[in-house]
Amino acid sequence: MEVALSAVAGELVSRFISFLLNKYHSSRLHSQEKVMERLQHLLMRVCTIVEEADTRYINNSGMMMQLKMLSQAMYRALQDGASSDEVSSNDSSTWSLYLAKRSRTTNKATHLELHCALESLEIVVANMAEFVILLGGCERMSRRPYDIYLYIDNFMFGRHAEKQKLLSFLLHLDPLGDDALAVLPLIGGATTGKKTLVAHVCGDERVRGRFSSILHLKGDNLLRILDHRRTMKGMMLIVIEFVSDVDDDDWERFHSFLMRIGRGSKIIIVSRIKSLARFGSVKPIFLSALSHDELRYLFKIMAFGSVDPTEHPRLLQLADEFAKVLHSMQSSLVEITVFADALRRSLHVQSWCCILDKGRRFFKRNLSMYGMQPRIALLEQGHPVDITDVTSHPHSMAPYTMNTSVEKPPSVTAAELLTDPSVRPKGDFILILWESRIPPHESFVYFVTSRAQDKHQGSTLAGRKRRGVPV
Repeated sequence: MEVALSAVAGELVSRFISFLLNKYHSSRLHSQEKVMERLQHLLMRVCTIVEEADTRYINNSGMMMQLKMLSQAMYRALQDGASSDEVSSNDSSTWSLYLAKRSRTTNKATHLELHCALESLEIVVANMAEFVILLGGCERMSRRPYDIYLYIDNFMFGRHAEKQKLLSFLLHLDPLGDDALAVLPLIGGATTGKKTLVAHVCGDERVRGRFSSILHLKGDNLLRILDHRRTMKGMMLIVIEFVSDVDDDDWERFHSFLMRIGRGSKIIIVSRIKSLARFGSVKPIFLSALSHDELRYLFKIMAFGSVDPTEHPRLLQLADEFAKVLHSMQSSLVEITVFADALRRSLHVQSWCCILDKGRRFFKRNLSMYGMQPRIALLEQGHPVDITDVTSHPHSMAPYTMNTSVEKPPSVTAAELLTDPSVRPKGDFILILWESRIPPHESFVYFVTSRAQDKHQGSTLAGRKRRGVPV
């Protein structure tokens, strides 16, 4: 009898514990779904506000700061809270968003991430009521043609606040007065999108209508503009790209000349050199590299394209690894685009693992050689970059300059080479990293030579004349 009672009691206790566990699990799932539903709702609100702000002319500096905070919170929430239900994107002003379904199988860490993302987003959204009201009073921009949606890389990503600052500078009188010559320095590292941002803003209808002409000058030919004084009339926008510093006396001559030409003319200085900010009449705009949240978000959009990322959970994990490597090496938009393009060609785990391994070895090799990231070594220091890990053969590359007097070498794209090294041409060749589809339509083209040949000749690529290669 005691044995039977003990067995019955044990069974009842076991069932009671199972009941409590099931109830707890059910309650937790319900809570998880509520949090996810709330997060998705807030994300849609935030995305709508940011997208709408991109179609308006914002002149208030406080609103520009709020827009920057809002976009940062959006990207952070998309990554912290939506890392398992990745986001796909296309552009409607610069881009638009939609959320996929959230997996029900979430762990404790993910649950905590969701709550943190939700709390962060709620704080930002709570302070946006005034911003939305003021936004309704801002003038709307004209819509852009639908052909911008034809390609995944056919739009300018992010830079919402910076774009508004640049537009405000161009479309409004200088605080110093109508007779003043306003100068805005736009400073940023190599391939951070400085010229793309300027081209994007110069394409605005109101900007083009305000200035009689838009001139693009190189800093090393700054004073040549003096030879064209008779043809220069009206209110002008002058965009100057500097690759080196300029003498203060030369700048003063240039500045004084433009002061006499036309009232209301404006200058945009585009450069990597921070000291050129001294010529600005307004606070400079500094373009930094993408944050980890922005980079991770953009990289996944470009790598998966129109494919639903939730159908490839292992590739999602690899995409996170790619984003970590690219961000740690301070990679530019060019490198992000190259790797994403290569991955999008083959949505297979083995292919992605192989390209990730190549990327890691490429960064590690050049970091050990120069003590700096490959992008900086190549574009800012002028060193030839070792791409042995990409080509599966001892190769280095340097910037390429077209020489019409010699036969053009064969060419191949970086994405093709990453996915299939067998397409590598024999001998020296041209490597096309990326050709932008948006203004100013920059092409990033490099000349590749065999490192084995360099060693045999007892010299390196840099400082020596080769076909089409700058000295």
